[in-house]
Amino acid sequence: MNKNYNDLLAFVTVAREGSFTKAAGQLGVSQSALSHTVKGLEERLDVRLLHRTTRSVSPTEAGERLLQSVGPKLADIDRELEMVNEFKLRPAGTIRITAAEHALKTILWPKIKQVLKEYPDITVEISMNYGFVDIVAERFDAGVRLGESLEQDMIAIPISPRLRMAVVATPEYWANHGKPVTPHELVNHRCINIRLPTLGGVYAWEFEKDGKVINVNVKGQIVIESSVNRLDAALSGLGITYVPEDMVMESLADGSLVRVLEEWCPEFDGYYLYYPNRQLSSPAFKILVDALRYSSR
Repeated sequence: MNKNYNDLLAFVTVAREGSFTKAAGQLGVSQSALSHTVKGLEERLDVRLLHRTTRSVSPTEAGERLLQSVGPKLADIDRELEMVNEFKLRPAGTIRITAAEHALKTILWPKIKQVLKEYPDITVEISMNYGFVDIVAERFDAGVRLGESLEQDMIAIPISPRLRMAVVATPEYWANHGKPVTPHELVNHRCINIRLPTLGGVYAWEFEKDGKVINVNVKGQIVIESSVNRLDAALSGLGITYVPEDMVMESLADGSLVRVLEEWCPEFDGYYLYYPNRQLSSPAFKILVDALRYSSR
């Protein structure tokens, strides 16, 4: 039998993505060429590997078995090829990271762009995602999460100081609606909400004071994931927003936003870069980790 490992890579990518279109984009080939490649593999094996419909693609029983047996081996080969870069004069390779918008904007990007300038052969692919991504299954090298939500089987490197949330709105909003004295009073206000994929619903704002924890289900006209857009909505006078403190320091200083319930917003554990403890760290990955590592000194 003619052995072509590119055929296996094509099949594994399609099966994992559940789409010829997405897989073609990831592999940098046309959709028709990818479909032809997978079909050729099925003909050589004389077995159907994928169920195809107009809306989705999924592995057959035989395809699932091949995916589970071959997929991890191809991932191991990719890691070993990355390790060959260790023998290059300059560190090189592609690093895939997933992170939410706030971490990306405030922590990752300022440091990553310096790494890219210093090491032109390193490529970084960043996926902005608000959910708890399975970085092993999705083939990311690392992800970013808050310390309180880290998985125990991961290596975790701190990349930010401790964080704090802030409840803010414009002076005009407070003048028209009054300021809440306790978190419970927020239910009587127009609030700018966020729906988190990890919760499956609208996020309940979290508060704590003197050991007392309160979660408030607020309401309003807007539900939006982007913290940047929630801040813009608040600055536009559309209601109260609840965002990381570092995002509003300038607005608080110039008076365009006013803060309330500050005593109910304690610090909490910051962001961590996490990755599998079996990760074979390439020189490029080690450089990125060192660049992102946070030190209070």
